[in-house]
Amino acid sequence: MKGGFAVEGLKIVFEGNNFLRLLGGLWVTIRIALISIGFSLILGSLLGAAMRMKNKAVRAVCRAYLEIVRIMPQLVWLFIVFFGIVRTLGINLSGETSAIIVFTIWGAAEMGDLIRGGFESVPVHQYESSTSLGLTKFQAYIYVIFPQAIRLLIPNIINLSTRMIKTTALVSLIGVTEVLKVGKQIIDANRFEAPNAALWVYGTIFVMYFAVCFPLSMLSTAIDKKQKKLSA
Repeated sequence: MKGGFAVEGLKIVFEGNNFLRLLGGLWVTIRIALISIGFSLILGSLLGAAMRMKNKAVRAVCRAYLEIVRIMPQLVWLFIVFFGIVRTLGINLSGETSAIIVFTIWGAAEMGDLIRGGFESVPVHQYESSTSLGLTKFQAYIYVIFPQAIRLLIPNIINLSTRMIKTTALVSLIGVTEVLKVGKQIIDANRFEAPNAALWVYGTIFVMYFAVCFPLSMLSTAIDKKQKKLSA
């Protein structure tokens, strides 16, 4: 009897187009994460450079932005943007677009702090050598400092990207039909026919997240080990 229930639960995952729906939800999750990561890299680079400026006011604003974003949970930001700002101003934004805005705000702050640390880890003589070659400060950052900083930060950037992929599970709470929401819809539709379907559906979602995040984690570890060998 128990074996029959288990088979029924597993069958639900592959019944009809359920598995394809889960894959579609996973693509929504990945798409939100990828777009957010792309914007975060661009804005985070600018923020990291701004945090290195000598102007105390600029540094104070950047630090305040970083701390505010870190203190506030991502779920609160999602509610503020989607239910607060968007609805209050009467702007017609989808849940997915709101999610991208929130994850970009969060990602840019985290990425900016990483890149600031990357800039500081580049040896001082690299700055001096760039100046002696006749490069302006902007050119030195673009052609010399930034590439070295990014190379040092690749493992940390990959780890942040993995965190963003996993945190996108929160977007289902503002109506985005990502993989977890699709899973819940499948479970609710088969609640009486297969009471234990939740175990198999969420187990399948776990495998999907694992298949996406584990290779990234292994890549980060491999790059980190390679960099340590080169610097040894």
